[in-house]
Amino acid sequence: QVQLVESGGGLVQPGGSLRLSCAASGRIFEINAMAWYRQAPGKQRELVARISSGGSTNTTDSVKGRFTISRDNAKKTVYLQMNGLKPEDTAVYYCNVEARPAWYYSFNGYWGQGTQVTVSS
Repeated sequence: QVQLVESGGGLVQPGGSLRLSCAASGRIFEINAMAWYRQAPGKQRELVARISSGGSTNTTDSVKGRFTISRDNAKKTVYLQMNGLKPEDTAVYYCNVEARPAWYYSFNGYWGQGTQVTVSS
């Protein structure tokens, strides 16, 4: 099984910054794409940013220019640097990792436990 541990959430004032981390561990042979999603109260979970195994990234329009996703393959960790935070960024942030335990398995998606980000003055 794959375990994901997220960290870095918290309370920040508008315009502030936070850096989220998500470390994968367990029986992992290979990691494919890694991503961050978020879910605000009363809303559906949405994709925030995604990074491929080759390093290609895409981010949702509402965070372009403010959020940056990156990964450290040696540490099996994905990061989300969030700058210029706005109240509408308030949500629980979840990481998602596509991994497989051996070469003959297909990739499965795994979810972190979620970390709360609150942007408020």
